[in-house]
Amino acid sequence: MTRILAVEDDADILDLLLTYLSHAGYDAAGACDAKAALSSLEAAPPDLILLDVLLPGADGFTLCEIIRRRSRVPIIMLTALDDEKSQLRGFDLGVDDYVPKPFSMPVLLAKIEAVLRRAGAGEHRRLTCGPLSLDLDAHEALLEGRPVALTLREFELLRVLLINRGIVLSRQTLLNRVWSYDFLGDERIVDTHIKNLRKKLGLEMIETIRGVGYRIV
Repeated sequence: MTRILAVEDDADILDLLLTYLSHAGYDAAGACDAKAALSSLEAAPPDLILLDVLLPGADGFTLCEIIRRRSRVPIIMLTALDDEKSQLRGFDLGVDDYVPKPFSMPVLLAKIEAVLRRAGAGEHRRLTCGPLSLDLDAHEALLEGRPVALTLREFELLRVLLINRGIVLSRQTLLNRVWSYDFLGDERIVDTHIKNLRKKLGLEMIETIRGVGYRIV
Protein backbone atom coordinates (compact mmCIF):
# COMPACT_ATOMS: atom_id res chain seq x y z
CA MET A 1 0.00 0.00 0.00
CA THR A 2 1.25 3.49 -0.83
CA ARG A 3 2.56 5.18 2.33
CA ILE A 4 2.18 8.95 2.84
CA LEU A 5 3.79 10.91 5.67
CA ALA A 6 2.01 14.15 6.63
CA VAL A 7 4.20 16.61 8.57
CA GLU A 8 1.95 19.23 10.17
CA ASP A 9 2.03 20.87 13.61
CA ASP A 10 -1.67 21.84 13.65
CA ALA A 11 -3.37 18.83 15.26
CA ASP A 12 -6.75 19.52 13.62
CA ILE A 13 -5.29 19.77 10.12
CA LEU A 14 -3.13 16.69 10.71
CA ASP A 15 -6.18 14.68 11.84
CA LEU A 16 -8.10 15.84 8.77
CA LEU A 17 -5.25 14.84 6.45
CA LEU A 18 -4.81 11.41 8.03
CA THR A 19 -8.57 10.73 7.90
CA TYR A 20 -8.92 11.68 4.23
CA LEU A 21 -5.75 9.86 3.19
CA SER A 22 -6.87 6.69 4.98
CA HIS A 23 -10.32 6.86 3.41
CA ALA A 24 -8.65 7.27 0.01
CA GLY A 25 -6.81 3.98 0.52
CA TYR A 26 -3.38 5.25 1.58
CA ASP A 27 -1.27 4.10 4.51
CA ALA A 28 -1.14 7.47 6.29
CA ALA A 29 1.31 8.46 9.02
CA GLY A 30 1.70 11.79 10.80
CA ALA A 31 4.47 13.84 12.40
CA CYS A 32 4.14 17.16 14.23
CA ASP A 33 7.73 18.43 13.85
CA ALA A 34 11.00 17.85 12.00
CA LYS A 35 12.42 15.48 14.61
CA ALA A 36 9.36 13.21 14.50
CA ALA A 37 9.34 13.37 10.70
CA LEU A 38 12.97 12.24 10.41
CA SER A 39 12.36 9.41 12.88
CA SER A 40 9.38 8.26 10.80
CA LEU A 41 11.47 8.46 7.61
CA GLU A 42 14.09 6.19 9.15
CA ALA A 43 11.57 3.70 10.56
CA ALA A 44 9.31 3.37 7.50
CA PRO A 45 10.30 5.32 4.36
CA PRO A 46 7.17 6.84 2.76
CA ASP A 47 6.29 7.01 -0.93
CA LEU A 48 5.33 10.70 -0.60
CA ILE A 49 5.59 13.47 2.01
CA LEU A 50 3.11 16.27 2.69
CA LEU A 51 5.21 18.97 4.34
CA ASP A 52 4.11 22.09 6.23
CA VAL A 53 6.58 25.00 6.31
CA LEU A 54 5.79 26.65 9.64
CA LEU A 55 6.95 23.87 11.95
CA PRO A 56 8.31 24.23 15.49
CA GLY A 57 12.10 24.01 15.64
CA ALA A 58 13.46 23.34 12.15
CA ASP A 59 11.03 24.72 9.58
CA GLY A 60 9.76 22.91 6.51
CA PHE A 61 12.36 24.43 4.19
CA THR A 62 15.18 23.23 6.43
CA LEU A 63 13.58 19.80 6.75
CA CYS A 64 13.21 19.61 2.98
CA GLU A 65 16.95 20.32 2.56
CA ILE A 66 17.78 17.51 4.99
CA ILE A 67 15.44 15.06 3.24
CA ARG A 68 16.82 15.93 -0.19
CA ARG A 69 20.34 15.05 0.96
CA ARG A 70 19.07 11.54 1.72
CA SER A 71 16.21 10.81 -0.64
CA ARG A 72 14.32 11.73 -3.82
CA VAL A 73 10.98 10.89 -2.21
CA PRO A 74 8.23 13.13 -3.70
CA ILE A 75 7.37 16.13 -1.51
CA ILE A 76 4.27 18.32 -1.65
CA MET A 77 4.45 21.45 0.49
CA LEU A 78 1.26 22.52 2.27
CA THR A 79 1.61 25.99 3.74
CA ALA A 80 -0.02 29.33 4.47
CA LEU A 81 3.03 30.99 2.87
CA ASP A 82 1.58 31.50 -0.60
CA ASP A 83 3.81 34.34 -1.78
CA GLU A 84 5.91 33.91 -4.89
CA LYS A 85 9.23 34.02 -3.02
CA SER A 86 8.24 31.15 -0.71
CA GLN A 87 6.94 29.04 -3.59
CA LEU A 88 10.10 29.57 -5.64
CA ARG A 89 12.24 28.68 -2.62
CA GLY A 90 10.29 25.44 -2.23
CA PHE A 91 10.78 24.47 -5.88
CA ASP A 92 14.48 25.41 -5.67
CA LEU A 93 14.79 22.93 -2.80
CA GLY A 94 13.29 20.17 -4.95
CA VAL A 95 9.64 19.95 -3.91
CA ASP A 96 7.32 18.36 -6.46
CA ASP A 97 4.31 20.58 -5.84
CA TYR A 98 3.35 23.54 -3.63
CA VAL A 99 -0.20 23.83 -2.27
CA PRO A 100 -1.19 26.99 -0.38
CA LYS A 101 -3.58 26.81 2.60
CA PRO A 102 -6.52 26.66 2.82
CA PHE A 103 -6.68 23.80 0.32
CA SER A 104 -9.36 21.52 -1.12
CA MET A 105 -8.97 17.87 -0.12
CA PRO A 106 -10.26 16.56 -3.49
CA VAL A 107 -7.73 18.78 -5.29
CA LEU A 108 -4.96 17.69 -2.92
CA LEU A 109 -5.78 14.01 -3.53
CA ALA A 110 -5.67 14.64 -7.29
CA LYS A 111 -2.26 16.31 -6.92
CA ILE A 112 -1.00 13.39 -4.83
CA GLU A 113 -2.06 10.94 -7.56
CA ALA A 114 -0.38 13.10 -10.23
CA VAL A 115 2.90 13.39 -8.29
CA LEU A 116 2.95 9.65 -7.57
CA ARG A 117 2.36 8.91 -11.27
CA ARG A 118 5.26 11.19 -12.25
CA ALA A 119 7.49 9.66 -9.60
CA GLY A 120 6.74 6.20 -11.02
CA ALA A 121 7.61 7.18 -14.60
CA GLY A 122 9.92 4.55 -16.05
CA GLU A 123 9.53 2.48 -12.89
CA HIS A 124 6.06 0.99 -12.61
CA ARG A 125 4.71 1.67 -16.09
CA ARG A 126 3.55 -1.92 -16.54
CA LEU A 127 1.59 -3.83 -13.92
CA THR A 128 1.54 -7.61 -14.28
CA CYS A 129 -0.41 -10.34 -12.49
CA GLY A 130 -0.32 -13.80 -14.00
CA PRO A 131 -1.53 -13.65 -17.62
CA LEU A 132 -2.82 -10.09 -17.16
CA SER A 133 -0.78 -6.94 -17.66
CA LEU A 134 -1.61 -3.24 -17.81
CA ASP A 135 0.51 -0.98 -20.00
CA LEU A 136 0.09 2.35 -18.19
CA ASP A 137 1.70 4.42 -20.94
CA ALA A 138 -0.39 2.95 -23.76
CA HIS A 139 -3.42 2.69 -21.43
CA GLU A 140 -3.92 -0.87 -22.64
CA ALA A 141 -4.90 -4.10 -20.89
CA LEU A 142 -3.39 -7.32 -22.21
CA LEU A 143 -4.54 -10.84 -21.39
CA GLU A 144 -2.02 -13.47 -22.49
CA GLY A 145 -0.66 -10.83 -24.86
CA ARG A 146 -4.03 -10.02 -26.43
CA PRO A 147 -5.72 -6.61 -25.93
CA VAL A 148 -8.84 -6.46 -23.76
CA ALA A 149 -11.29 -3.63 -24.46
CA LEU A 150 -11.86 -1.78 -21.17
CA THR A 151 -13.63 1.48 -20.47
CA LEU A 152 -11.66 4.27 -18.76
CA ARG A 153 -13.27 3.49 -15.37
CA GLU A 154 -12.66 -0.25 -15.75
CA PHE A 155 -9.00 0.37 -16.56
CA GLU A 156 -8.55 2.73 -13.60
CA LEU A 157 -10.36 0.34 -11.26
CA LEU A 158 -8.11 -2.52 -12.36
CA ARG A 159 -5.02 -0.32 -12.01
CA VAL A 160 -5.86 0.61 -8.42
CA LEU A 161 -6.57 -3.01 -7.51
CA LEU A 162 -3.30 -4.22 -9.07
CA ILE A 163 -1.20 -1.52 -7.38
CA ASN A 164 -2.70 -2.65 -4.06
CA ARG A 165 -2.52 -6.37 -4.86
CA GLY A 166 -3.47 -8.53 -1.89
CA ILE A 167 -4.99 -5.59 0.01
CA VAL A 168 -8.75 -5.40 0.52
CA LEU A 169 -10.10 -2.07 -0.74
CA SER A 170 -13.57 -0.98 0.34
CA ARG A 171 -16.14 0.27 -2.14
CA GLN A 172 -15.78 3.77 -0.70
CA THR A 173 -12.00 3.65 -1.14
CA LEU A 174 -12.40 2.56 -4.75
CA LEU A 175 -14.93 5.34 -5.34
CA ASN A 176 -12.50 7.87 -3.90
CA ARG A 177 -9.55 6.59 -5.95
CA VAL A 178 -11.33 5.98 -9.27
CA TRP A 179 -14.39 8.23 -9.34
CA SER A 180 -12.96 10.86 -6.96
CA TYR A 181 -15.08 12.86 -4.53
CA ASP A 182 -17.19 14.31 -7.36
CA PHE A 183 -19.25 11.12 -7.47
CA LEU A 184 -22.39 11.34 -5.37
CA GLY A 185 -24.16 8.19 -6.52
CA ASP A 186 -24.59 4.67 -5.17
CA GLU A 187 -21.57 2.60 -4.10
CA ARG A 188 -23.07 -0.29 -6.06
CA ILE A 189 -21.62 1.24 -9.23
CA VAL A 190 -18.35 -0.36 -8.06
CA ASP A 191 -20.05 -3.78 -8.01
CA THR A 192 -21.30 -3.23 -11.56
CA HIS A 193 -17.82 -2.39 -12.84
CA ILE A 194 -16.27 -5.34 -11.01
CA LYS A 195 -18.87 -7.63 -12.61
CA ASN A 196 -18.01 -6.23 -16.06
CA LEU A 197 -14.28 -6.67 -15.42
CA ARG A 198 -14.74 -10.30 -14.39
CA LYS A 199 -16.79 -10.97 -17.51
CA LYS A 200 -14.23 -9.36 -19.84
CA LEU A 201 -11.18 -10.95 -18.18
CA GLY A 202 -12.68 -14.38 -17.59
CA LEU A 203 -10.35 -14.79 -14.61
CA GLU A 204 -11.07 -15.54 -10.95
CA MET A 205 -8.56 -12.96 -9.73
CA ILE A 206 -10.84 -10.28 -8.24
CA GLU A 207 -11.96 -11.59 -4.88
CA THR A 208 -15.03 -10.33 -3.04
CA ILE A 209 -14.58 -9.89 0.71
CA ARG A 210 -18.18 -9.89 1.90
CA GLY A 211 -19.14 -6.74 3.74
CA VAL A 212 -15.76 -5.14 3.09
CA GLY A 213 -14.78 -4.80 -0.55
CA TYR A 214 -12.49 -6.31 -3.19
CA ARG A 215 -8.90 -7.36 -3.75
CA ILE A 216 -6.71 -8.91 -6.43
CA VAL A 217 -5.46 -12.37 -5.49
